Amino acid sequence: MNYFEVAFTINSEEEYQRDLLINALGEAGFDTFEETSAGFNAYIPADSFDENVFLHALNTYQDVFSFTWEKTEVPQKNWNEVWESNFEPLIIKDKCYVRATFHEPKVQYPLEIVVDPKMAFGTGHHQTTTMMMEFILEEDFAAKRILDMGAGTGILAILAAKRGAKNITAIDYDPVCYDSILENSRLNNTPFDEVLCGSKEIIPDKQYDIILANINRNILLDQMGKYAEVLVPGGQIYLSGFYEADLEILSPEMNKLKMLYVKHKTLDDWCAVKFLKQT
Repeated sequence: MNYFEVAFTINSEEEYQRDLLINALGEAGFDTFEETSAGFNAYIPADSFDENVFLHALNTYQDVFSFTWEKTEVPQKNWNEVWESNFEPLIIKDKCYVRATFHEPKVQYPLEIVVDPKMAFGTGHHQTTTMMMEFILEEDFAAKRILDMGAGTGILAILAAKRGAKNITAIDYDPVCYDSILENSRLNNTPFDEVLCGSKEIIPDKQYDIILANINRNILLDQMGKYAEVLVPGGQIYLSGFYEADLEILSPEMNKLKMLYVKHKTLDDWCAVKFLKQT
């Protein structure tokens, strides 16, 4: 399968502006990104590329900051080599060491997560994943029943398991992510009760103590009603995948579902937030 490679040059030193473009392109169907000295390269299967959708994704930011792009068609790449060349180990709050299989372990950290993300999302490097991991390290997950939506590589569910969570369900709509979750749960010896491929329609009809959802604003708005149904009274829900300004849109909708705002984190304008379901 051939891909389109779109090479972006960003005329700015603000890292969050690159992330804005990457987020918009992800929603437009691009599935792999590679950082470069000038900006980044974005990749999409040639038969999935839609010029109008692509241009619409860029239009929002054309007048916000300066960037240029060049599109070329390329043959199938070795995507493992792409992400391996960009994957550096990550340390979260001096407690959790995230590495790939080709990195050496470091025993000085209490928790270690090994991930082979391939084309799946979620190595911990993105701001939203980092903040969600910080929440998991700060809060009590012992013996909790967990639902991880948009699980990507399964990194959040894996960390929850290492923090003592039980009865974990991990869901992602992408078959690549589904396979990645299974592989990474085996690598970390954290078997989950259920790993499912799909969206809100396949959420099991049972109750959870904690829900983790690191997706994007529009999907969260669409799915939060279902989250409210399966979250126990007094249960916690952690959301990310959006910008701090989006809280003004998300919070009133969560309040309608009897979800009360507790606190939030920000990192480079990205946001992660904790809500509590009223009893």
